[in-house]
Amino acid sequence: MELPDHLEKYYLSIMYALEFIFGFTGNIIVGFGSLFCQNNWKSGNIYLINLILSDLAFLCTLPWLVLRYTKGTDDRKWCHINRILLHSNLYTSILFLTLISVDRYLLIKYPFRNHFLQKKGMAIVFSVAVWVWVTLELSPLYHFITFQNNSNSNLCEDYASSGEPFHSLFYSLILTITGFIIPLCIMWVSYMKTHALLKSHSSQLSTALPLEKPLTIIIMAVVIFSLLFAPYHIMRNVRIASRASFWKLSKCTQDLIKAVYIITRPVAFLNSTINPIFYFLMGDHFREILMIKVRYFLKRVLPCYK
Repeated sequence: MELPDHLEKYYLSIMYALEFIFGFTGNIIVGFGSLFCQNNWKSGNIYLINLILSDLAFLCTLPWLVLRYTKGTDDRKWCHINRILLHSNLYTSILFLTLISVDRYLLIKYPFRNHFLQKKGMAIVFSVAVWVWVTLELSPLYHFITFQNNSNSNLCEDYASSGEPFHSLFYSLILTITGFIIPLCIMWVSYMKTHALLKSHSSQLSTALPLEKPLTIIIMAVVIFSLLFAPYHIMRNVRIASRASFWKLSKCTQDLIKAVYIITRPVAFLNSTINPIFYFLMGDHFREILMIKVRYFLKRVLPCYK
């Protein structure tokens, strides 16, 4: 068994299992918490609940992935569905995090929410547009993802290992630009504009919005983009290119590229575990209200709890 096979069997199965346990727990807590703790829904809350729904849809596919890598066999009917949901979570998360960053910038510039982009109706329109756009953007994946059948295995290939390399690389570069680079640039612009506003109006904002932490949220989103998503997109394109005829590589080099690419895959999807933290950084007293309800629940269930 080669290094990529070991990584798929042990590394991927362990990482996806941990992501399912912590990610599902965190998203369920903040998901139910938002339903009972939010009395006045605003644009940021709408983007966040869509982010939670996207994460939960992806997390529900992880048990299948764990079985796929531990047993080494797949069910054909789940092959395309699982891969589509996996990439759908990736790119809806990116876009909703981008919308959250823009919303935090607008909150600083228009603290009384008098900009039309801060209205709940516009947030719903943008949320629906994200789901429609990502669905259309990922529709070609049905063509590229293949199902491997041989005497030793019956496996659903990941996207970077599937399809004709040249066309797959072209499509992957389009996904990288439209789904990752452009939203990242929007986040950086939001960060710089927010930083400039806070620097020039810090005294007014510190009294007007004592509980809001928009700059922290934008910085966190940019860090997630840089540390989690960038290595995956780089190695996905390198992995596809390594399979193409125009790049002659030794078998050892190809295996090394595939191994590094495998390492970046669960790292990219750590965002589903980290995303619930955004709820605790948002305003509207969400954290305080949620903790009060948790303490009240514990007192009811555990009489000795104080």
